[in-house]
Amino acid sequence: MTAGPVVIIGAGHAGFQLATSLRQHGFSERIALVNDEGHLPYQRPPLSKAYLKGTGGPDSLMFRPEKFYHDQKVDLISDRAVSIDRAARKVMLASGAWLDYGHLVLATGARNRLLDIPNANLDGVRYLRTLDESQSLRDHIAPGQRVVVVGAGFIGLEFAATARAKGLEVDVIELATRVMARAVTAEISEHFQARHTAAGIRIHLGVQVTSIESDGRKVTGVSLSDGRHINADLIVVGVGVLPNVELAAEAGLPVAAGIIVDEHLLTADPNISAVGDCALYASPRFGGSLRLESVQNATDHARCVAARLTGDPKPYDGLPWFWSDQGPDKLQMVGLTTGYDRVVVRGDRAAGAFSAFCYKAGQLVGIESVNRAGDHMFGRRLLAAHGSITPEQAGDTGFDLKSALT
Repeated sequence: MTAGPVVIIGAGHAGFQLATSLRQHGFSERIALVNDEGHLPYQRPPLSKAYLKGTGGPDSLMFRPEKFYHDQKVDLISDRAVSIDRAARKVMLASGAWLDYGHLVLATGARNRLLDIPNANLDGVRYLRTLDESQSLRDHIAPGQRVVVVGAGFIGLEFAATARAKGLEVDVIELATRVMARAVTAEISEHFQARHTAAGIRIHLGVQVTSIESDGRKVTGVSLSDGRHINADLIVVGVGVLPNVELAAEAGLPVAAGIIVDEHLLTADPNISAVGDCALYASPRFGGSLRLESVQNATDHARCVAARLTGDPKPYDGLPWFWSDQGPDKLQMVGLTTGYDRVVVRGDRAAGAFSAFCYKAGQLVGIESVNRAGDHMFGRRLLAAHGSITPEQAGDTGFDLKSALT
């Protein structure tokens, strides 16, 4: 078991889960959870959906009430880490205070990728990743407003669906030739594009925003690369995130598209780990290095490190899974489908309840499901066990998926 205090920088899903799991594993020394937001640690997924719709207050998002941290003897420190002294095993905070650590865990997460075009810093240009950003949008959006969403990824489309349901006029601008192109198959993209279009959302593909127009005080619209102009009262940007690697880099730790860690989630310094969205980890399951942005990845990373720090070291071998709620549809994904060469559809596309079984060289590598939770859960069990079914079995609605699990 690790000797000395554990300091966790970042209080998102990974940081919170690590502190909780350490106590569950019997870790008795000090745990310091450094939180640079002005809220108790909270859930992020509802920010672009339920919370934005006006369901519940900020307290509804919190993982636990403040009493939980007192009871578990987790020191929740409202401050920001600014530097790491690896030789002395100390972290300096923005307040000037220092924290000693026996082991340091970087759960620094990621931040919004910002638009780099004229007028992108106007007040009417908003992002959606934090509670404060979601609260600001919730307070200001109103029926009849015109909003342009830049980016047709998960966040952009989740927000677009929510805004349309609240009576806003919505245009979505996407440089790729289909929605969610980097994340899902064409079959899933086509379904969601049709559903959003039917709801009255205007989707513009293969173009990009070249500038934001204003009247000198506020946003009035956007100019597109094809010469068109779209009027808008509000711009919401969802063009991806950047991992927060600067603290690690300044401490001399190797970074690339994330903080580089091994299969145990350890950095080059044996006294420092990295978990969650910021970690670029060596994957025994998939080979090579991965950086994933999901609640599952963050919480499973945290559980893996907590077990190691309390005497049960094992390589991280988590199976990725994701979800996205867009309007009435639930999209659930399991596995990694990068490089797939065949898709088999199971279910009823016309009824909006189907799954795309993705294959690479005849091996099932992932399943993307729309309103078919049973297929998703089947995929989680099968792929976790490194199992597969043939493309013919996937396409045969008479084939009992459960039989492949026995």
